[in-house]
Amino acid sequence: MEFRDRRVLVYGAGKSGIGACGLLSEIGARPVLYDEKVYEDPGAMKQGLAEPEKTEAVCGPLSDELIRSLDLAVLSPGVPCDVPGVVRIREAGIPIIGEIELGYQVGKGRILAITGTNGKTTTTALLGEIMKAYVPDVFVVGNIGNAYTGAAAKTNANSCVVAEISSFQLETICDFRPEVSAILNITEDHLNRHHTMEEYIRVKEMITLNQDRSCTCVLNHLDPVLREFGKACPASVFWFSSEEELPEGIFLRGDLIVVRRGGGEEILLDVNDLKLIGVHNYENVMAAAAMALSAGVPLQVIADVCRNFRPVAHRIEYIDEKNGVIWYNDSKGTNPDAAVKGILSMKRPTFLIAGGYDKKSDYSDWIRSFGNRVKKLVLEGTTRFDIRDTALRCGFPEDDIVVVETMREAMDYCRDHAEPGDAVLLSPACASWGEFPNYEVRGEVFREYVTKEI
Repeated sequence: MEFRDRRVLVYGAGKSGIGACGLLSEIGARPVLYDEKVYEDPGAMKQGLAEPEKTEAVCGPLSDELIRSLDLAVLSPGVPCDVPGVVRIREAGIPIIGEIELGYQVGKGRILAITGTNGKTTTTALLGEIMKAYVPDVFVVGNIGNAYTGAAAKTNANSCVVAEISSFQLETICDFRPEVSAILNITEDHLNRHHTMEEYIRVKEMITLNQDRSCTCVLNHLDPVLREFGKACPASVFWFSSEEELPEGIFLRGDLIVVRRGGGEEILLDVNDLKLIGVHNYENVMAAAAMALSAGVPLQVIADVCRNFRPVAHRIEYIDEKNGVIWYNDSKGTNPDAAVKGILSMKRPTFLIAGGYDKKSDYSDWIRSFGNRVKKLVLEGTTRFDIRDTALRCGFPEDDIVVVETMREAMDYCRDHAEPGDAVLLSPACASWGEFPNYEVRGEVFREYVTKEI
């Protein structure tokens, strides 16, 4: 794809948009950074650009004149493909790609890419560490927080890119082709964006769009959607399972992670040697290991890295024990299925802080997973009453539900009422938008409260 001297609209002025403009400037394109939001000073949108003078900034209504002047548009992941401005660009015949596709078009080297509803960040971070132990030039990018476009120009033929790819990013790929991909699981999420479960599944499976049998796709054999997809997957499938022994693949046998390939069998490691806890994390380890094996990394290198890997921030992250109460930060539990993993990891009576932005999720299965683990359900955010009503319908005791206005009130309640031997878990089952700009800020607020105010 040719970019030099092309006038390219970058739709969205967040981290991905800034990364895209920086890369476009570097390769000789003429970027226009655009945001629907009206800025008093449009130039303020360009903060973070190394050479802001090479980028034009436009905000507010998208004019027909601007659209006619474009050769290409690059969408940031947060911009839905069906908003009026994007529809107008498409109707004008302007090609549209995403930030991930732009990074792929410019970048070089091998690509290993992970998607799925839950577990992406842990699996990506772990795979990144495994590859760094075997390959000298590794870039960990994508939804994990590092824009692909920020790394693409630094890559070379010997580089390895490990990418966490969200459904928002997969919507706008065209040529993107990872050597090894993984779909960890597919459960209900982001229906406010994709509208139907069928569309969400279709977009997730697009990670294999340009793969063939020379490529590998790692799939979860326990996921019924993925088990069916495996029959039609264009890539060679490497299965993993935490519940059943597979004739070929990687699986959990008691406490051992076992690799079975070509009629042979090897032990990767004993899960008791891991610093990660919970079956969901064992699945993440198996997925990362399967991808690394598919990329040619020796089993022993994989095992050594896995044993020393520590949990990523905001994912069932131990913060501290104060007055006999352990506090855990699972702010990245932004949907009910992810939050199930958080509560199932608890070994103590738990004060569960939940609620946030409404993504039109169904909370029933999450609440049914509580068993006798949840001592108090402390709810805040716009979803607090919806979750409360669902909890009552599921038979959760009304006396054990506390509804508050803010996260601060939720934390104060837990501080004042949790007893020695209890745990406090922030695992919202909802996005953070509203009170917080993202789950990282929400988690940092929680961490700071525990470390400084208790």
